[in-house]
Amino acid sequence: MLRRALTLALILAPLAAAAQDWPTKPIRFVVPFAPGGSSDVVSRSVAQELTKQLGQSVFVENKPGGAGTIAMSDVANSTPDGHTIILGHVGVLAVNPYAMKKHPYDVNKAFIPVALLARVPNILAVHPDVPAKTFKEFVDYAKKNPGKLNYGSAGNGSAGHLSMEYLKSVAGIFVVHIPYRGTGPQMQDMLAGRTEVAMVGAPGMLPHVRTNKLRALAIGSTERMKTLPDVPTVAESGYPGFETSQWYGINAPAKTPKEIIQRLAAEAAKAAKSPLMLERLAVDDAEPVGSTPEAYAAFIKKEQARWSKVVRTANIKAD
Repeated sequence: MLRRALTLALILAPLAAAAQDWPTKPIRFVVPFAPGGSSDVVSRSVAQELTKQLGQSVFVENKPGGAGTIAMSDVANSTPDGHTIILGHVGVLAVNPYAMKKHPYDVNKAFIPVALLARVPNILAVHPDVPAKTFKEFVDYAKKNPGKLNYGSAGNGSAGHLSMEYLKSVAGIFVVHIPYRGTGPQMQDMLAGRTEVAMVGAPGMLPHVRTNKLRALAIGSTERMKTLPDVPTVAESGYPGFETSQWYGINAPAKTPKEIIQRLAAEAAKAAKSPLMLERLAVDDAEPVGSTPEAYAAFIKKEQARWSKVVRTANIKAD
């Protein structure tokens, strides 16, 4: 018994020492998207705060492509010493595993959840030409005119695609999906009236709503937005339990020592509630979170259950 205890102590000692000394060099914070949008705001704000808190540079590396799988594969195969982490997202953690035929890794085995950083509300909006001033009127119009309205998304399997398919299923409506190569092209066509509907994260939608170029009808998150207090949530509009938002967290490669995960989680939670983060997220009415690894893991599991069902029901295939 004593021999076994000594052996265990010898195994754990280097891990404890590694956690105590960590970080010993700059930390690479990989983002599986191109620069711009909510992911940039969250990752760069957190990186800036972590740099101050940890005394080592935390630098953001954008690595888009393959619906996020290129960056995720890179980090999954990195040395699990806490010096390479990735920005987790609803798409790469809760959608791709079910929407892609060939997934190069198992997200639940290849990565360790560290902390949920922030949630960004989705806004359902229509072009002004759509004869619906409220969410109820929109649903009624879509039911009376199945297939007449088109909605755009940033691509097959994107957050906007999933959100609209989720809404279609609970509301019993049929709106035609038009996939684009990114939010930018999608919004250009919507502003021009070539598509009439979209559910997009607040950063991409709010500027056009504020200038009355698009009409906001509902919010996908569970609470109303402070910047759009008169726009109801989908849940309070007759569809209780409906929730869709874009969210971001930190994940680390599997086998990263538990002590490092716990310290990184504590520092990330502190960064998520920092004045800098609060100020930057407030612009888009985003919610800073900061959580324990256990709470983040439970959140991911809940999101996977929600979106796997939507993927199966709508037969969604990611690009």
